[in-house]
Amino acid sequence: MEKMTLVLLAAGMGSRYGGLKQLDAMGPNGETLMDYSVFDAIRAGFTNIVFVIRKDIEAAFKEQIGSKYEKFIQVDYAFQRLDDLPGSFKVPEGREKPWGTGQAIYAAREVVKGPFVMINADDFYGADGYQKLAQVLKNGAKDEFAMCGFYLGNTMSDNGSVSRGICSKDANGNLADVVEHTKLVKEGDRMFSLIGDDKIEFPADTIVSLNMWGFQDSLFDYLEELFTEFLKERGTELKSEFYIPSVVDALVKSKKAKVKVLTSEDSWFGVTYQEDKADVQAKLNKLIEAGKYPAKLF
Repeated sequence: MEKMTLVLLAAGMGSRYGGLKQLDAMGPNGETLMDYSVFDAIRAGFTNIVFVIRKDIEAAFKEQIGSKYEKFIQVDYAFQRLDDLPGSFKVPEGREKPWGTGQAIYAAREVVKGPFVMINADDFYGADGYQKLAQVLKNGAKDEFAMCGFYLGNTMSDNGSVSRGICSKDANGNLADVVEHTKLVKEGDRMFSLIGDDKIEFPADTIVSLNMWGFQDSLFDYLEELFTEFLKERGTELKSEFYIPSVVDALVKSKKAKVKVLTSEDSWFGVTYQEDKADVQAKLNKLIEAGKYPAKLF
């Protein structure tokens, strides 16, 4: 395979979880969920990894995470900074948090060359998605992207609300629409999005984005343009976020890019809340017992 990069978004502190969950041990030998993602990417033929982190966690991150992979794959870092903005835009007084997943990918523009897959560092996606995305991207044109979706019913937490991008496909299997829902809750076997006073139900087989996207490096030109537009409209807000699903949605609707919708045969799981940890550990142990992963990854 030619150069194929995995970009892991690991800059968040995990405020709802209560700590730096990207560095939290989940596997039987202290593995993090990132370890499983990197292991699966290497098996799928990826050649490079770029971690998007904050500068203040650089030393701990490199020591505990990045150093493990350096003999297996090329490892690089990009840093998400509050003031990393296009053009002459400035951070408004009082803003403390960075600008979301779109800005996190924008931060990697100098180190990512060629096709790449982006994921959240604190999620487990399974091996299937990396393999399918790599196959699509390696033969794709500059405006041909992809996403690996999961079924909503398999991605909910029993311990609180979650954020998901609700997706729909066109007749050709390409993404027609993706809308970020930031407060999805589970009530028994039913799933609802809470939007103000409204309560919208979605079926369990709704395809959702868990931020497992496949892009060509042409995305960075689009990001520059769309981030500029975003800042013109919402750059003075103290908590506005530039979401990558919103970027993709804008590119699809303007017909600047096509996004092939893939679905994984594997189950997604993650740790949104501290209470999710025991469930994640149990699922990893079952995969190890089934022979899908070795007990010790690296």
